[in-house]
Parts: sequence; C-alpha cells; structure tokens
Amino acid sequence: MDTILVVNAGSSSVKFQIFSVEGEGRLRRQIKGQMDGIGSRPRLKASGGAGDPLADRAYPIEAVPDVSTAMGVAGAWLREELRIHPIAVGHRVVHGGPDYDRPVLIDHGVVARLERFINLAPLHQPHNLSPIRSILANFPTLPQVACFDTAFHRTHGALADYYAIPHQLHAEGVRRYGFHGLSYEYIARTLPSVAPEIAKRRVIVAHLGSGASMCAMKDGRSVESTMGFTALDGLPMGTRPGQLDPGVVLYLMAEKGMSAASVQDFLYRECGLKGLSGVSNDMRELEKSDDPKAKLAIDYFAYRIGLNAGMLAAALQGLDAFVFTAGIGENSATVRARVAEQLAWLGVALDPIQNSRHARLISQTGSLIPVYVVPTDEELMIAQHTLSLLMNTPSSNPRQERVS
Repeated sequence: MDTILVVNAGSSSVKFQIFSVEGEGRLRRQIKGQMDGIGSRPRLKASGGAGDPLADRAYPIEAVPDVSTAMGVAGAWLREELRIHPIAVGHRVVHGGPDYDRPVLIDHGVVARLERFINLAPLHQPHNLSPIRSILANFPTLPQVACFDTAFHRTHGALADYYAIPHQLHAEGVRRYGFHGLSYEYIARTLPSVAPEIAKRRVIVAHLGSGASMCAMKDGRSVESTMGFTALDGLPMGTRPGQLDPGVVLYLMAEKGMSAASVQDFLYRECGLKGLSGVSNDMRELEKSDDPKAKLAIDYFAYRIGLNAGMLAAALQGLDAFVFTAGIGENSATVRARVAEQLAWLGVALDPIQNSRHARLISQTGSLIPVYVVPTDEELMIAQHTLSLLMNTPSSNPRQERVS
C-alpha cells in the first residue's frame, strides 16, 4: 500500500502522520505520532487512525539530542517495526517568503532559498528545515514537498501586502505575508461541504491556538490577515505579544540595553498570554486560575480578537459568517463566548447550549452573523498537496527508495 508521511517539526518535538493512498487519490489517516521532549525527556508516542495505541517509549537524553536524530528514530520505527515505506514526505514550512506561493518539490536549491527566511520565523523555520536536510542526505531519491503557511495569503492585493516603507524594502521581501495558511486553506476547502451557504461569502476565520491569527476570506480566498512580515504580529498568542508599537522594541534596545538577539527571544518566548498573566501560556490553565492577571490575559485575548474582527470586516466591506478553529477555537467554549460578546455589535448572538456542546453551528437561529466551529486539519492538507504534486510531476522513479 502506498503511503505519504507528513512531518511538522518544532524546536523540541517532531509530529508525524502517515496517510494511505487509496482509490481515486483519496487519503486515509493510518498513524498519528510525535517524538517530543527532544534534548530533555525524549519520548515517542503514536496511535492508529482509530486512536488505538501503537507506541509509548522513553529514550535517554543523549539518544535524541536534536530534531534530525528524532526524525531518524521515528523513521526507523516506522520502517523496521511497521514496515511502512512512504512514497513521499510532505513538510510544513512556516515561511515561503516572496518566492513561493504554492507547494514545491524540494531540492538543495529550495532549501538554500528557505534558509534565508530563518530570521523571519526563528521559532519554526530552522526546525522545519532540519528533517528536510536529514532526508535529503540519507534518502536523496525520496520525493519531499514543502507546504508553506504563507502561500494561501499570496492572493492579497497590494494594499494589504505593502507596508508604508520605501519600495526597495518591499522588493527585498519586507511585506505582509500572513501565516497559518495551511489551516485557512483547509477551512476554505471544507466550508462548501459543512456550510455551503457561507462558503463563497465574506467570512472571518479565527485560528486560535498557541499561535493565533485571523483571516478575512471572500470566495474562499484570503483577502487580509492579522499577521504580517513575521508570526509576531496581530493577536496576542501563547508567548508572542501580537500587535506592538515598534517603539517598544526601540525602547528595549536603547533603554534596557537588550541586543537584537535578546529582543527576538523575548518577543517570541516571554510575552503574550505568558507574559501578561505571569501564570501560563496555556489557555486551559488560565481558565482554571483564580489569579486576576490570568483573567486579564483572557479578557485581553478576547478584546483583541474583537478589535481585529472589526478591521477584517472593514477589509471585506461587511461580514456574512465567523468561524472558530484550532486548539483554543475548537475546544474552549469560554473563549468563544467571550469573543461572541465582543462581536455582538456585528449582530452575533451565541447559543450557549450549542456552544457548550461544541456544536458545528453555535449561534442562535436569529443571529445576523452565523458562527461556526470547524476543526482544522493541516496535516491532511499537506498530504493532499504532496500527493497532488507527486502525481502531476514527472519523476525518474519516485518509488525507488520508499523510506522515511
């Protein structure tokens, strides 16, 4: 059976999924797993498509010191114990820069171009590229596909794309990209089947998780996004501040004596819900906390979502539906209710019972703006892109070296 491996590598974990390729290009999820605790408490956990446990193994720290090694351990487990030999590997790559507006087959030249964007996504890009390099070195004939979080937003017009800076900087790539594009693309492709009445209309999708952003979509295409040049902009996130006056950065450097590297680390790791609450970057912990600063963090999160919804509604020149997705959006009835309060001026009226049940449609029948909860599936999106590119791109023998 032909299979596709999907990889999403972070700084301390490698998430992976296996999809079987079935008739007429259909995909079925077979395995979902991850190697986490890399460099501290390495652990391989995996389950089957129905949630049945397949593996739960701990490793010594020295056995899995980095992402490349973790990928090797997970790959060996797939090959040697499960006899799985994928025909291709699809990767989530956060930043495609100005070069890439669609998925691409990977070679050394592509990797070199993507390395230029490491400083634009320091939490993600270097780790996204690590398993790609490892597979290129060890299994050079195995097709790999890069799927970009920025690509979906490349449909933006110039007014949404530019900053008010000299044109030369824009030509060099300093522009508003937008992120979480794989999630938004999945929602755009799913809405015709789950909510056909709003699929082609003016929709705001809120991808709310540890990373958070919002996207204005019309006719299933991205019109505007809350994120810009990097994944720091827009909504407050688990550890990132969201919208921030650039003067704050100048203050940190001039008055606090912080270097560019220390400011970067501060903005990516010490701000957001974590910095504001002083309690946690995890919304679940904040909701359980009695600390007033935890309440402030939740209030602030909902408030900024409301403000940005107004901006995106203006970009769309109206609004026909609002969609929640991702970890917080799909699972926190509290946050959804708080956001709905912020959107009442637009005509949003939430149904508390349906919201508590995490129903697909959580607004009241008379709500001027219907509100939906639609689970995202970035991994399936990556697998679909990988299969599509593999089927439509000539290859000398793409199945010759079927290893992970």
